[in-house]
Amino acid sequence: MKRNVELVVISDVHLGTYGCKAKELLRYLNSIQPKTLVLNGDIIDIWQFKKSYFPKPHLKVIKKILSFATNKNTQVYYITGNHDEMFRKFTDFELGKLKVCNKICLDIDQKKTWIFHGDVFDASVQHSKWIAKLGGKGYDLLIVINNVVNWFLEKMGREKYSFSKKIKNNVKKAVKYIGDFELTASELAIDNHYDYVICGHIHQPQIREVINKKGSCTYLNSGDWIENLSALEYHDKEWKIFYYDDHKDSLKDDEAEEIQDMDSSELLKIVTNFS
Repeated sequence: MKRNVELVVISDVHLGTYGCKAKELLRYLNSIQPKTLVLNGDIIDIWQFKKSYFPKPHLKVIKKILSFATNKNTQVYYITGNHDEMFRKFTDFELGKLKVCNKICLDIDQKKTWIFHGDVFDASVQHSKWIAKLGGKGYDLLIVINNVVNWFLEKMGREKYSFSKKIKNNVKKAVKYIGDFELTASELAIDNHYDYVICGHIHQPQIREVINKKGSCTYLNSGDWIENLSALEYHDKEWKIFYYDDHKDSLKDDEAEEIQDMDSSELLKIVTNFS
């Protein structure tokens, strides 16, 4: 039985990388029937496409997203991020109920909602892209090593461990960056009279109220499907963060028909020919 959800926001899936938890995301997507699905950036990792790595579960996620887009009951927005910036040339392109955009503004129960990926705040992405890409590769390698370590920990009956979370939580600059990111997005939202501002990009799930002298807003972040395996859900006038690990026992494996493996270069060729 699928859960009806008014609005679902996911971001930072990074399809095409070894760290992506595509099987888990597919189980989640198969468990819901959203009225609106927002893909808030970095869904397909174009930066890492040279790996020629795009296995079946990753393709099935794309197929599932497209099935939502052809469903008359679901509106799908694909907001571009820095890792899938190639799709920005398709801005305002529509296919069925799928729309590609850089940001969206929604009215949710009479509350103004501003949704964008958030890389606009990242100076390393905007001004030194090669540094950002190098950092992305380092992060991907860290995730691969972390996956191996967690495999051994699970076999030993031990709890999983996140290297990058430990680093982020203990490095003052990283903590300050996250805080600055959240504050900047919130202050801009308040200045523009938005009730909600929703971002991705920093892989940090969050729902919190921000208040300053000019007013207040609710800042939300959907997290990621690399480590946190999280999504934002809005239903019955309430926001919640969905964590896969809290519900994994109730989610079923994908039982859809088999599909053929596709090299990432083939997928990239299809995307390129779309223009």
